[in-house]
Amino acid sequence: MEIYNNHKILYIAALSLFVGLTLFAAVIPAYEVDQTTVPLPKSQPLSNDATLGKAVFIREGCVACHSQQVRNVDMDKMWGNRPSIAADYARLTRTDVWRNTASLMGSERTGPDLTNIGSRQPSIDWNFLHLYNPRSVVSASVMPAYPWLFEEKEYPYPEDIVVNVPDEFKKGVTGKIVATADARHLVAFLQSLKQVDLPDGKPVPIFLNTNAASAKAEPAGTTSKLNTELDGKALYAQNCQACHQENGQGLVGAFPPLKDSKVVADQNPEVHFTIIMNGYNGRVSEGYGVMPPVGTNNNLKPEEIAAIMNYERTSWGNKGRKVTVTEIKEMFNKTKTAKTSK
Repeated sequence: MEIYNNHKILYIAALSLFVGLTLFAAVIPAYEVDQTTVPLPKSQPLSNDATLGKAVFIREGCVACHSQQVRNVDMDKMWGNRPSIAADYARLTRTDVWRNTASLMGSERTGPDLTNIGSRQPSIDWNFLHLYNPRSVVSASVMPAYPWLFEEKEYPYPEDIVVNVPDEFKKGVTGKIVATADARHLVAFLQSLKQVDLPDGKPVPIFLNTNAASAKAEPAGTTSKLNTELDGKALYAQNCQACHQENGQGLVGAFPPLKDSKVVADQNPEVHFTIIMNGYNGRVSEGYGVMPPVGTNNNLKPEEIAAIMNYERTSWGNKGRKVTVTEIKEMFNKTKTAKTSK
């Protein structure tokens, strides 16, 4: 074949294949994830000090021994309140156009995982001591000391942070040990590493729910029509909206959408009902969080469950069959009987 005899054609073909594969297998998927994955509602961007501290963290090679990823395995339970999901890293951005040091998930865990270190060890004094000499606070630590992040001063300024190091770890230092700007920034970064709690499906207080608050109070003695679209919308806002959002599209990388959901559109509502009552963890492998048993946790009545299901089945372009209170009561009673018999 001519391609094997012409080195220019062979080179161009190989280069084109390499560039094409790189675009379709790496660049385009990464761009799409970056554009669609959104931060968790309660997450906060890094402060200026924490951003500078992240640079120190990278410079000192801390990522070589510390990971920032809680896996969905029992041995990782000590590092966070839940497994990490894609949305946990949504606020992280490239250092610059040439360097992609956005997430520092790491691949080794010689030292503890740092995903939630800001909550596990919030003490500023402990963090400074640990950096100066880890053995001063953890006798068996194998972490190297970072004394160059500190300086000795005979007369510190009032704004200086003086680290009270035990005498046995001062190694001949006679003055005061003061944290440098790098040490302060690094500790600020470590303290910013706090795992955000996922919404637990508990009802939103009524005064925060504009839909429910705007509804007129019913006269005493009347029976609420819990299966109406208005009530379904209000109940959805109270119990489901924190995760799946008002537009039903969820949060990419955190909570799956209900819009165009096969479960919601299914003519048989049993799976839809079961997920509301018992929760769901079937999409953890896709990066979504575990859904709590909202119906059980919030003691929802069959009428309320039917209202929520009907709202989800007929909103955002969904064309699912409406359920009746009678069939939901039957499923509700079956669920109750199954739990009692265990």
